[in-house]
Amino acid sequence: IVLYTALFSFAANQFVVQIIKIKRKVAKQQELIEEQHNDILDSINYAKRIQHAILPSTDQWEKNLPNSFVLYIPQDVVAVDFYWMSEGSDTVLFAAADCTGHGVPGAMVSVVCNNGLNRSIREFGLTAPGKILDKVRELVVEELSASNEDVKDGMDIALIAKKGNTIEYAGAHNPLWVIRSGADEIEEIKANKQPIGKFDNSSEFATHELQMNSGDLIYIFSDGFADQFGSNDNKKYKSKRFKQFLLGIANESMQDQRESLHKEFTDWKGEMEQLDDICIIGVRF
Repeated sequence: IVLYTALFSFAANQFVVQIIKIKRKVAKQQELIEEQHNDILDSINYAKRIQHAILPSTDQWEKNLPNSFVLYIPQDVVAVDFYWMSEGSDTVLFAAADCTGHGVPGAMVSVVCNNGLNRSIREFGLTAPGKILDKVRELVVEELSASNEDVKDGMDIALIAKKGNTIEYAGAHNPLWVIRSGADEIEEIKANKQPIGKFDNSSEFATHELQMNSGDLIYIFSDGFADQFGSNDNKKYKSKRFKQFLLGIANESMQDQRESLHKEFTDWKGEMEQLDDICIIGVRF
């Protein structure tokens, strides 16, 4: 009996020792996971700061488009949508862009595409939106094809050049919507049905010129708003409803329009997860 008691006591002590070792190992692993998690968060937050640094400043935007708004709601910490602006002596260029992918990989694509827009203006001196998109496609494909990887990422975009009350528009998938002063319907200028990136049978992007009058409105946007599912009926918001809503708020100030759109999106989404970035730009002439 004494022998059995001693053996049992020894075995129990060994079991307790093993439990303690396992707990210490688990604690170290948890500490390591937490450190790695914090490192990843730090990297993502730093990527967010870089993204915000390349967006137009509020001062730059208000200086060039004082009667306008930007509604920008990223889905994640880092976004794949971005808005862009470049100012010349008598022309301002601005765009709403939607890059492929999500998270950090999509954010990297957005930086490449943003850089392509800047280079097309600064290095190549282009001003016509169609020509700019042609050059951006060339630069993006070149940049993303530098390795042997078959990368087919890119972006959809609506690009505007504004000179006084004359605008030029070009788009890759993303259209331009126009509400003329007093009109009860939206005039849609369609985009080329091709992205900025690798695409079979690609063609030159068309530039459309429009003369705007006092009180006219234009909107460019990514697809995140129309594609959002609602919590009430689990259906997409869709472009038709989006058009109707814009027509309903057309007489509001641009800042009030921004707030109305934000509330509409929040109310529609409800408890549903946000599925994509939101980027909408509105300008009144």
